Amino acid sequence: MASAHAHVLCSHHFTPCNGRSQIINFPRKGSLSSSYWPHGSSSFYQKVQFQRIQFVKATASDSKIGRKQVEIVYDPDERLNKLADEVDENAGLSRLTLFSPCKINVFLRITSKREDGFHDLASLFHVISLGDKIKFSLSPSKSKDQLSTNVPGVPLDDRNLIIKALNLYRKKTGSDKYFWIHLDKKVPTGAGLGGGSSNAATALWAANQFSGCLATEKELQEWSSEIGSDVPFFFSHGAAYCTGRGEIVQDIPLPIPFDIPMVLIKPPAGVLHSRSLQASSVGSN
Repeated sequence: MASAHAHVLCSHHFTPCNGRSQIINFPRKGSLSSSYWPHGSSSFYQKVQFQRIQFVKATASDSKIGRKQVEIVYDPDERLNKLADEVDENAGLSRLTLFSPCKINVFLRITSKREDGFHDLASLFHVISLGDKIKFSLSPSKSKDQLSTNVPGVPLDDRNLIIKALNLYRKKTGSDKYFWIHLDKKVPTGAGLGGGSSNAATALWAANQFSGCLATEKELQEWSSEIGSDVPFFFSHGAAYCTGRGEIVQDIPLPIPFDIPMVLIKPPAGVLHSRSLQASSVGSN
């Protein structure tokens, strides 16, 4: 059972591009009004704090006159934290673990068929708490990403939207970074839940973090429409009225209470989104 309470990719409450080495594990549940996926209300990076140690003091005195002459104060706590700060400044981001939520269509209406073969639609997209977990690590390779997953049958080459997204990011920005990626898949494929689109948006966002935020989130959202019609939605605040092919995204207040339960039923057979639209008539819901 899923719920409407979930995190979405970009809520604009958080800008984590700080060039520090981080491992981020994002929870599957939290307030959409205050946190993303991956933007959280808690700090993205917490500096290591060492246990407080008392000052070490050394004094010297002149026994003849009974007066202190020298007092040396040494604070190990301050010294260690300065060393930690220096490490933070010199270390680059090396790993990210991100939650990639799926979405439901609260309603979907096909408004017209386009000359390019796509359909214009009007739909209300809403993220839910069901989603995948994706781990990204920098690869020493300068020519290829390496993708693995826990589910058989998922393509691991450039047919996968994660790889498409990383290739698109490098094309747009000139970045030379390649990655090891592990996809822990929970969202069923062919279910109309946008799992692959969410993965692509997550990969774009992750690549941008590793590269020091070369692009704005608005640019990422615009580029993402080249991967798929549903991908731009995952740069929204969690609920959006989507038109065009689905790539025109208008954020709206969340229409579904956070704690409302949902039952998702997925038949054994999957249906391609494009084929389902082709089988529908204009004006149908």
